[in-house]
Amino acid sequence: MSPKNKKNKKEDRKKTPIARGMHDSLPHDAPYWEKIETTAKDIAREHGFVRIEPPILESADLYRKALGEEIDEIEKEMCFLKTKGDHALALRPEYTTGICRAYIEHSLNRQGQPQKLFSLGPVFRHDRPHLGQCHEQTQVNFEIIGGSNDPIYDAEIISMYVDFLSELKIKDFTLKLNSIGCKTCRPTYRRQLHNFYKNYDRSLCEDCKKHFSKNQLRLLDCKNERCATIKEGAPDFLNKICTTCSTHFKSVLEYLDEANISYTLDNHLIQGFEYYSRTVFGFFSEEKESGLFATGGRYDYLVEKLGGRSTAGVGIAGDVERIIAEMKAKEIAISKRSQKRVFLAHAGEPAKKKAFSLLQMLRANGIRVVEVLAKESLTAQLKVAHKEGLDLALIIGQKEIFEKSVIIRDLKAGAQETVSLEKIIAQVKKRL
Repeated sequence: MSPKNKKNKKEDRKKTPIARGMHDSLPHDAPYWEKIETTAKDIAREHGFVRIEPPILESADLYRKALGEEIDEIEKEMCFLKTKGDHALALRPEYTTGICRAYIEHSLNRQGQPQKLFSLGPVFRHDRPHLGQCHEQTQVNFEIIGGSNDPIYDAEIISMYVDFLSELKIKDFTLKLNSIGCKTCRPTYRRQLHNFYKNYDRSLCEDCKKHFSKNQLRLLDCKNERCATIKEGAPDFLNKICTTCSTHFKSVLEYLDEANISYTLDNHLIQGFEYYSRTVFGFFSEEKESGLFATGGRYDYLVEKLGGRSTAGVGIAGDVERIIAEMKAKEIAISKRSQKRVFLAHAGEPAKKKAFSLLQMLRANGIRVVEVLAKESLTAQLKVAHKEGLDLALIIGQKEIFEKSVIIRDLKAGAQETVSLEKIIAQVKKRL
């Protein structure tokens, strides 16, 4: 073989890595994913939420309508695609906009109000906008849309997320709340914020210099050390909101007090999207590895911005990967299923076919089975059973085929007995 062909063959064997910003969910993390998904579904069911799943791809114009004046900034964080027909599509950067679009399109406002909706799936952002790397994360999402903008719904969303974290045994977190006002009072605050920051124009980071002229609220969200020092002296939002917003926020806090839910007021807390109003909140971890693992707030203007009627809404989105990081950091154990398993083995090719038939029968009757039927050696099969720590094995050999029976072996004691095939289900359930 020529050196050139050897080189090409070597290059063909090179590993193809995963796309940057994407990630694999590996088997050792499966218990965490299963626990979170099961808990989210149970909490949703208990609180009367039903599942909705808008598509991963939406029209780019949908997000342009939702984000309004922020679109130049937010587009840098979004992942876009173009069809052969040159139609612009966007991978969803968050769930709320797509859910509100579905609420309008399918006339969910004509059904019982409010609509309590639950979602779980991937969202996509550019984690490094200047490099164009699309980053995938998984969100668990709860929304209450329609009806009145009663502050009890803000409290309910927060309360159910506290329940969600409690079921996952996550207890050491900080709930922070703020009110960012409404269309009436927010413009006044933004002007005051502008007047305050203009004295520090030269000291701001490049991102804050852009926010200074376009969206002053995002100045409060900067993590730059120099900017963080400046914002400590910024006007307090809670002192500037109108009476209606103040009354609404006070009621939210009263409901949380009644439920004994601890919280901290943070007048620097905002949400990145312009459609939010009044109550905003976030769940923060004490662990640096997971940080902020859920954010939410009220969005009474979003449905109207998308072409629907004026509609109240409040929701929360949790980052599943950060929740898993939190569970690992806290060394929270995932309880294993209590249902025991039985091992199924065979001795010989004809017995292998009968074992396969028995496998289907066992599983059809709700019995969890471990098997390695592809291994031909009975000894090799039973080694797997011992490695798995199983107590009970079912064995079929040539004799058992003829007698229509199955050997039940106690793998701990070594004792065994032969049971007729027609009684095997009852006998296995009795022993498990």
